Amino acid sequence: MTKIISFISRKGGTGKTTSAIHLATMLHSLGHSLSILETDSNYTLNTLRKMEMYKTGAKENAVFKIIGSSDENVLADIAELSKQQLDYVIVDSAGKTTDEHIKKLSIASTLVVVPTSLTPNDLLVTYQTVEDLKPAKEHNSELKILVLPNRVHTATKIDTVKDALSELDAEVIEVKIPAKNLFANFSTILPEKEFLPIAKAILSYL
Repeated sequence: MTKIISFISRKGGTGKTTSAIHLATMLHSLGHSLSILETDSNYTLNTLRKMEMYKTGAKENAVFKIIGSSDENVLADIAELSKQQLDYVIVDSAGKTTDEHIKKLSIASTLVVVPTSLTPNDLLVTYQTVEDLKPAKEHNSELKILVLPNRVHTATKIDTVKDALSELDAEVIEVKIPAKNLFANFSTILPEKEFLPIAKAILSYL
């Protein structure tokens, strides 16, 4: 059965897109079949993919699909991709979305990942995001909501991270994405090997 992993946050800039693409490229490198649905109307991943395909000469059948979607169409797109018996569908959701669309996407998801830094503003948004996700559990009892610490100083211990996120009513993944340029500068084709422990940690909840 296809597993749906959705990256959701109430604001842009928390690391949804970078985390989604790093997970996708890593899964693809490990031999899994998948597609990404991008609901942000800027279609950053689609644009970058086209540039990389042109520069590298990569063939369509050698890479996973990145599909432009929208809040209104994402559920239908998930259903259509699930028919293809992919291992995973990864959803990079838009920052500005409605309560209704957050709930609907969560109900359709196997796992929701909420990336956040430890800044007061991001923590406030993450708290609200987690609260907005809770009603989906009434309809999808199997849904898992995970908080992914992102852009955390390399010297910060995971216990410190968990303490900073202790007010959140959600599971905190016991790994962190360090504040390194290699995680901010991503490829839609080539995996970042340092993301492997993070990918394994995310998948351990499935």
